[in-house]
Amino acid sequence: MLSHRRPSETRPAIEALVELARRAGAVLYVDPEETRKHRLEHGPGLEVDVEGRIDADLCFAFGGDGTILTALRRYAGTGIPVFAVNFGEIGFLATVDRESAEEGIEQALAGNFEVLSLPGISLSGQSGEWLAINDVSMHRQPGNRVADLSYAVGPGEIGRVRCDGLAVATPAGSTGYNLANGGPVMAWGVAGFVVSFIAPHSLTARALVVAPTDVLIVHNRSREESVDVSVDGRPVCTLPPGEEIAARFVDGQGCLAQVAGASFYHRLREKFGRLSSIR
Repeated sequence: MLSHRRPSETRPAIEALVELARRAGAVLYVDPEETRKHRLEHGPGLEVDVEGRIDADLCFAFGGDGTILTALRRYAGTGIPVFAVNFGEIGFLATVDRESAEEGIEQALAGNFEVLSLPGISLSGQSGEWLAINDVSMHRQPGNRVADLSYAVGPGEIGRVRCDGLAVATPAGSTGYNLANGGPVMAWGVAGFVVSFIAPHSLTARALVVAPTDVLIVHNRSREESVDVSVDGRPVCTLPPGEEIAARFVDGQGCLAQVAGASFYHRLREKFGRLSSIR
């Protein structure tokens, strides 16, 4: 079980989870951070202060998309589904909203959910390797001049753009930073990823959908300015002048549990249709 950093909001749902898991004969495993955060104590059906990645049947995530993405990355490639309850703003990846938390937990413990396989983006460069479930973003550093980035697919360079940065997004992540950049929404199940630019200083910079077998290379063409690199919204490294970084599509990384009928298009209508009505 993972939760976001405001325990007072999620604690009632956590308490419901502990009790419902106990009634269902399940064992709930909680790592040291969550143990302290929610002041949990060892008892029947509850194992606390468990270190490392847990070999579980299901992971519960209580929070926004950031918390859900943390859970998906933690269990990437294991086949362990993440059942997410939205305690954030949009919660596009969430399975149920907070008002339906207890009902959702009961359904999850009974196994009444479908599992959607999500791809990721494997990012590699001189500083290391990372996995993104939503997106990789590259930004000019605060106070520095605009970024000067070139991008290539295969041996040939496609273009070079002066911009505030760029985003490389999976279909699941295409409704985030990429959408804000004017990039296309990609339905879940589409194979491939999209590259879009943040405030490009060009009239011709356009988003590009890359085939799943192709490798995208981004090169920092600046002679002086480094670029900050983030994975799923969290900083991971900087890309110094003259260096490049590679992004690859990798299938079957995350497993997202969802209730019956919660299709991509249903989520799109519910989440973004709801936003348009906010005053």
